[in-house]
Amino acid sequence: MTEPLRVLLADDQTLVRTGFRLILGADGIDVVAEAVNGAEAVDAVRRTRPDVVLMDVRMPEMDGLEATRRILTGAPGEPRVIILTTFDLDRYVYAALAAGASGFLLKDVTPEQLTAAVRTVRTGDALLAPAITRRLVQRFARRGDDADALHRDLASLTPREVEVLGLLARGLSNAELAARLHLAETTVKTHVARILAKLGLRDRVQAVIVAYETGLVSAGDREVTE
Repeated sequence: MTEPLRVLLADDQTLVRTGFRLILGADGIDVVAEAVNGAEAVDAVRRTRPDVVLMDVRMPEMDGLEATRRILTGAPGEPRVIILTTFDLDRYVYAALAAGASGFLLKDVTPEQLTAAVRTVRTGDALLAPAITRRLVQRFARRGDDADALHRDLASLTPREVEVLGLLARGLSNAELAARLHLAETTVKTHVARILAKLGLRDRVQAVIVAYETGLVSAGDREVTE
């Protein structure tokens, strides 16, 4: 029997944690720990080894960005981190991506979106809410050459891999990529895995960063929809 997903909730608002815990529990996902600040989250991850961390950005003592960086610093078997954000916090999105976060959720997500998000990032996929992705793309377009960014040389990629990376960065899922390119979904997954390996990337989120930073795609190219 497959073990249930293990999740850690890090948010200084009790109502948020309680609501998310009830939603996840109803879908068979275990909340193994809760934290009210980033320091507690880092400690709880070391103790409980969750599969996924739902991390608020603004918390006392240590914010979610610093906690994410500490959690994802080179430890084997590290969890996936989903950042909980609101529109007024989207300025933190790029920093969280660079820190290794696997996705973003707005706090007003539906129960179905929340549980689907946790399962999505656990399998290694990326999660970017469409509205956040658009704002993130706009931010990429304004970044200067001196920005702290993930720069990679795409010369190591085959033409097909470059094509896959471009479509991935526009927001297409594996199934959509397969349909667009007339390939089996397993073949698409293989292409994505090779792209990540060749470019030394953690996951699809970082691949999106590289695609925009290298100019492979631009804000006007996106196909993400609400």
